[in-house]
Amino acid sequence: MDGDLIMFTDRKIERHQLPYFLQVFNRFTDKPIGYLGNISSEGLMLVSQLPLMIDVDFELRLKIPGPEGDVHAVDFSATCLWSHEDINPRHYDSGFILLQAPAEYGQLIVALLQYFSFDPLQASA
Repeated sequence: MDGDLIMFTDRKIERHQLPYFLQVFNRFTDKPIGYLGNISSEGLMLVSQLPLMIDVDFELRLKIPGPEGDVHAVDFSATCLWSHEDINPRHYDSGFILLQAPAEYGQLIVALLQYFSFDPLQASA
């Protein structure tokens, strides 16, 4: 079992940094848990003010702002694999692996990639 945990904590997939951009909520209570630190098709990192329990399944929600002020919820299930203190005081980073996510989760990754990507060819035009 420990070998499996080490495999999941050694990041081998590219993640995109999203500090303090999207707030993450508990899907059932709608209370904020933290902010999306980074995201991939396999999981995410959450930045919070409290450490999170490890080896626990979480029901999470991202609220995506729409173009006309509307909000679209993306609900998903994920397991917390690790949680440790961030370099910033009173903040904690927690790594999650996705258990179940809708198609909107993948669409969100694509949209965020486009939003946060820098195309040097477009900048010089």
